[in-house]
Parts: sequence; structure tokens; C-alpha cells
Amino acid sequence: MKRVPLSEVKDDLSRYVQLATHEEIVVTRHGRPAAVLIGFQDDDDWFDYQLEHDPRFVARMDAARRSLEAGQGISIEQVRTQLSLAVKPRARRTPSGKRAAAPKRVTGKKRSR
Repeated sequence: MKRVPLSEVKDDLSRYVQLATHEEIVVTRHGRPAAVLIGFQDDDDWFDYQLEHDPRFVARMDAARRSLEAGQGISIEQVRTQLSLAVKPRARRTPSGKRAAAPKRVTGKKRSR
């Protein structure tokens, strides 16, 4: 975590936004913490941040934890089993990303013309 005076951040904001993708930047005013600059490397980081700070999500996670502590819920192994039963096998793809041709059926004799 890096501490930087507000006057410095104002003079070179784009640089500090870039630095914030790697570490939090504490912006100080008169030597005291005033703000935190947090950067996101990609959309997934932004999504994670939103979830972590959404009161509805936090409340649901707290309720789920209390439920598990009370002995309710299912194990991760049971979840995996249920998911594997519900998922249909996907079509195979070639290295180029296209779907592989379905195998030809073999049916006894060749027809003569």
C-alpha cells in the first residue's frame, strides 16, 4: 500500500490510476489518509469489487454462513455431484475452434451403383 499526497495525485492522476491496478494507493491530505485509489486489471476485478461491497450480497453470504454453522446446507462434494449430473456433455471442437464432424456410421455393405 502506497501513501501519496493529494497534490501529487492531482498532478499525475493517470499514472496513479495505472499504479493502483497493482496496489492500493492511499491519498493523503495534510499527511492524513483521505481516500484510497483502487484499480481494476479487468472486468472480473470490477465485478468482484461490486459483489464484495453490495449490501444485499454481503447479507446473503452472512445468512449462508449462519445456516452452515447451524448444520444446514450441503457439502461442496454434493454440489459438484449435482452439477455434474445436470451438465450435458459439450460437443467436441477441433483445435481451430470449430465443431468436430460427427463420426460416420458404419452400416455393413457398400451399395453398388
